[in-house]
Amino acid sequence: MNLDDIRQILALVEEHDLAELEIERDGLKVRVRKAGREVSWTPPAVAMAAPPVTGGAPTAVNRHEPAAGPIEPAGLDLAVIKSPIVGTLYRAPEPGARNFVEVGDTVKKGQVLCIIEAMKLMNEIESEADGEITAVHVENGRPVQFGDRLFTLRVNA
Repeated sequence: MNLDDIRQILALVEEHDLAELEIERDGLKVRVRKAGREVSWTPPAVAMAAPPVTGGAPTAVNRHEPAAGPIEPAGLDLAVIKSPIVGTLYRAPEPGARNFVEVGDTVKKGQVLCIIEAMKLMNEIESEADGEITAVHVENGRPVQFGDRLFTLRVNA
């Protein structure tokens, strides 16, 4: 987490008039409380993966927003694709449409995996590597936080 990430967090708190916001990324937890203007840091800890789940989706897409979530190593040739932003995750391009990806699907670098709606903008989340989807960690239509696990990818060598 860098200074720009912290500025984005503080801007979200201010823009949405939040009293408190807590975000965990790469084992680093940041909590911002507006009332006391307090920011607390917790040292890195081991995070557990959420079970895979599935779901349906939105309509408009902003192709100019950040495209891909960070990838974190999860094993020998596994990577975890994480949310680059706070928002609502949609697994399909529109309600009733087929999901972008399912467990077992082979994906290419740059392929859209899901959409995250943030501040009324639809942000496509793309794969940063070729591989196979081995797990889906977030249910369709659910809110995601910065750094939440979205997908596990078996990376092609």
